[in-house]
Amino acid sequence: MKRDAFLNKLREGKPLVADGAMGTLLHDRGVGFESCFDELNLTNPALVASIHQEYIKAGAEVILTNTFGANRYKLERCGLEELLDEINQTGVDLARRIIRASFKDVLIAGDVGPLGVRLAPFGRVQAEQAREAFREQIQALVDAGCDLIVIETMTDLYEIREAIAAAREVDPDIPVIASMTFTRDDRTLLGDDPQKVAAKIFSYGADVIGINCSGGPNQLLRLLKKMKKEIPDGFFWVKPNAGWPEQISGRIFYPASAEYFGEYALAFWQAGARVIGGCCGTTPAHIQSIRQAIDSQEVNSIANGITLEFIEEESIEEEISEPSKFAQKLGNGEFVYSVEMQPPRGLATKKVIAGASMLVDSGADAINVADSPMARMRMSPWAVCSLLQYKVNVETILHFPTRGRNLLRVQGDLLAAHALGVRNVFVIMGDPTAIGDYPEAMDNFDLAPSGLVKLIKQRFNQGIDQSGSDIGQPTNFYVGCALNLAATDPEREMDILKRKIHSGADFIITQPIYEADLIPSFLKAYQASYEELRIPLIIGIMPLVSARHAAFLHQEVPGISIPDVIHQRMQTAEENGTGPQEGIRIAIELIRKIRGLAQGVYISPSFSRFDYVAEIIENSK
Repeated sequence: MKRDAFLNKLREGKPLVADGAMGTLLHDRGVGFESCFDELNLTNPALVASIHQEYIKAGAEVILTNTFGANRYKLERCGLEELLDEINQTGVDLARRIIRASFKDVLIAGDVGPLGVRLAPFGRVQAEQAREAFREQIQALVDAGCDLIVIETMTDLYEIREAIAAAREVDPDIPVIASMTFTRDDRTLLGDDPQKVAAKIFSYGADVIGINCSGGPNQLLRLLKKMKKEIPDGFFWVKPNAGWPEQISGRIFYPASAEYFGEYALAFWQAGARVIGGCCGTTPAHIQSIRQAIDSQEVNSIANGITLEFIEEESIEEEISEPSKFAQKLGNGEFVYSVEMQPPRGLATKKVIAGASMLVDSGADAINVADSPMARMRMSPWAVCSLLQYKVNVETILHFPTRGRNLLRVQGDLLAAHALGVRNVFVIMGDPTAIGDYPEAMDNFDLAPSGLVKLIKQRFNQGIDQSGSDIGQPTNFYVGCALNLAATDPEREMDILKRKIHSGADFIITQPIYEADLIPSFLKAYQASYEELRIPLIIGIMPLVSARHAAFLHQEVPGISIPDVIHQRMQTAEENGTGPQEGIRIAIELIRKIRGLAQGVYISPSFSRFDYVAEIIENSK
């Protein structure tokens, strides 16, 4: 179908009804989430075809091909990249056969989902690489004869831009729908609001601006109104989930009923949607309800103002009884990877969120969020922890310095962190203000780190504050403490560690080291002086990037000692122009030696090069 014909179709009369979820029904019919749904076009076409058939019977006028993940990056993970053309073209062929058998006027939308990788500047895939990946999938769909292209469930405006451009390069006259998904705070995963999303998609050249997945109908109605206000003459596509999912007895359930969807279909219509369907959790029953609701009304009645109230915000219940996933992994003896990130200096959090997303994709188990590192002014770390847990779905470890906090603020900050969902806390002394942005700032403290560990584990986690007053319910913090394996006074360092452990510390994070032999030497000495170390030990790693970097750390940073052989390797690599690559190799070698000696690593990215850390994690697992 040509663009003009499709847009004319959208201008006429009632909105089109699109289909609902494909993955939900495939899973309900026995296909595991670990399977490649797109491959079913070849291995079980009857199952895919039966779902198309049910949606057409329910009243869908647009059906999406079963090709959401049929791009080179996702298929490669399943060893199916050589079948890319066949999977996509068969997806279109299946839909076409079912439409012909139905004798109905139904459009085939070639479905294109995210690549499953991060694009630069937030990841390692360049824009031209992404465009080429989209181009080859879209080419296969267009060659097979789809009527339009739907680019959906996108979280990154850079990625959706390349997908739209690829579609235009393949066929300048094919209709393109470009749809983004949003988190509970009505922003994309990278922090863009709906007004900006609508404006950008429109400027990139999409014919229809879409919202899909996200939450239920209530949230998408709210988003649609904002986007329509931004682009009043735009065409809009809306496919909400059947509410926010919940897991019960190992199964995923979506709460929104089919009847509820029917009610919202009219509100979507009135708010400006020209295509209405369903996403995750929706079924043919939901689509039938939408169809019946739209058929029950005349165009004039919608124009005259059928209204439906919507809720501005949704509350999120907090669960506090279960141990953090980080605690569970360490408790199960798993080797963990945590990575330090610094909060931004200003209000922008987009880079932090994008960097954390890349790290999680590479295999990081948790993100450590520093508190005013080097005594420099930064955003509050528990706010960043909350953002990362909420938007990236990764557990965080909150750095909690005692320096600069009196007893009132310590306890108030702990309650705030817990209320925001933070459960892992790394207790440290903190950097003196004399070295930072505000050298005249107050530098006093009421508690040493061992005292703060005791307050958290023996007071807050028991449901009382420092004075013994009830705080309503116990907190559930998992507490780490610091250790210097190369301390100039090892006897004092071991004595301080003993006090922290006796206060209740759950795990230990060390300063960066460059010699694995430091670990057994310390463990042997600690056992000889006190007892066997029985809590998890996580070793600090800081990748080197140059010989000068190595020299600076060795000469100017207390607690860091770098062997001559490492200096020599970095000097030789720098002369060859491969300093960062050698630093990565050294880190990988060190982590491999650490396995068996400790229970994880804590990687501090040098100069915020999260891409280096991602490579280290991927190649050391």
